[in-house]
Amino acid sequence: MTVNLETARRIIAAGEKKADEIGQPMNIAVVDAGGNLVAHVRQDGAWIGSIEISISKAWTSRAFDISTKDLGENSQPTQQFFGIHTTNAHGRGVAIFAGGVPLTSDGVVVGAVGVSGGLGEQDQAVAEAAAAAL
Repeated sequence: MTVNLETARRIIAAGEKKADEIGQPMNIAVVDAGGNLVAHVRQDGAWIGSIEISISKAWTSRAFDISTKDLGENSQPTQQFFGIHTTNAHGRGVAIFAGGVPLTSDGVVVGAVGVSGGLGEQDQAVAEAAAAAL
């Protein structure tokens, strides 16, 4: 399976629905298996500062095939990935907070979704709802 524009739009629509339900405008980004941006939406009222963060969360989740929430928990002092957020300084930044979720099909990571604009719990809930639309 490939994350094409049609698939990305379906994922984003599911994320927008969840964001509307919780009353928090979001930025939602979808990347393909190569970590390339396929689609992004900034809902009316979502922070412009969260545009790049949503894209970074999607890229990070695909680059490491892990949710950014889990990566964040494992990147704290004394944990195995401590300092990972300082890597890739010349490319896209590594996001270590909730809201990035890998997209899997038949056990294979085919892309990722990244969400930013609310509290971590809100970003994660919207990302999970969006990923479920795959």
